[in-house]
Amino acid sequence: MNSFEPDYRNVVDAAFNHTAARLPQYDHLIDAKVMEELLGYKFEYLHNSEDSADRREYARKYAIGLRSLGYDVVLFERCWTNVLNRSKSLCGKEIGPIQNRNDFERFPWAELPDRFFALYDEDFSFLCETMPPGMKAVGGIGNGIFEALQDCVRYSELCILMFEQPELYHDLISKIGDTLAAIWETFLEKYGDAFCVLRFGDDLGFKTNTLISDREIRERIVPRYRTIIDLVHAAGKPFLLHSCGNIFGVMDDLINLGRIDAKHSNEDDIAPFRTWVQKYGERIGNFGGIDMNMLVLGTEPEIRRYTREIIDYSAPCGGFACGSGNSIPDYVPARNYKAMLDAINEYRLGVGNSN
Repeated sequence: MNSFEPDYRNVVDAAFNHTAARLPQYDHLIDAKVMEELLGYKFEYLHNSEDSADRREYARKYAIGLRSLGYDVVLFERCWTNVLNRSKSLCGKEIGPIQNRNDFERFPWAELPDRFFALYDEDFSFLCETMPPGMKAVGGIGNGIFEALQDCVRYSELCILMFEQPELYHDLISKIGDTLAAIWETFLEKYGDAFCVLRFGDDLGFKTNTLISDREIRERIVPRYRTIIDLVHAAGKPFLLHSCGNIFGVMDDLINLGRIDAKHSNEDDIAPFRTWVQKYGERIGNFGGIDMNMLVLGTEPEIRRYTREIIDYSAPCGGFACGSGNSIPDYVPARNYKAMLDAINEYRLGVGNSN
């Protein structure tokens, strides 16, 4: 793929549910060590350097690495839970900092936008400075409303707070929504030109259902999405929602009320990717497709064959970007990741195409 020339417009077309001129690749995140194994050079060590020149070089090598692997875009986000509770409550490691009205009133909400940009301005600036020609970024501010809510409370305590302190629960969602919208507004003004598709991840479900009721998501969460998505649309960009789990019960709300343009994350144990394409392919772009279990446990021939089957079915169905159903963590064997990329590239080159 050394001669690969990226064109971010392929991903924009897919997100707007148009068939792209060239099938784009997409993954939510890619572990640096897996990238390093395929690229043949190290770059992750530069990220935590105290030298800003090293950190800038990290951004450059990361972007160039994605281009070398066949991506039209730089996958890039910074999570705002790092100025909430550093994802410790979101991950269930400890009780959240807000458990009652006093906690809520004392929490430094007004400081969070400044804290976020103080933490990440440099990262976004280096991204803007180092992206190769033809590339723009997909991402933005990681974590949506529901994940931020969990980082403030923790899921188990949240389930109780919803019923025992409903007014606080409602106020908390409103404050989170207002704060996150303010961060997004500033972000779009400062860095929006560097991004072609905006996204956040907000895992709303698990294997068999949503984590809170469909009604709560519809009435409390989706309207807060809409505020942010309206900002993205006003900037002329499509919005991609990454959300894991069985969320079929709220998909119509996410599309009709939230106005998402595309959706990512799928798992065959919940539904084959074909189901997502059949249900929503006429309305939104569908990103992903390749099941994580296959990527971790499959053989290379199995992964190439499976990937090609996904592409052959999904590519004619409007907006589609192919990649993992979630991300490429460090436990995905690099050879298996490469098998998926090889299958995508073979399709791009017309190898084995029937047309």
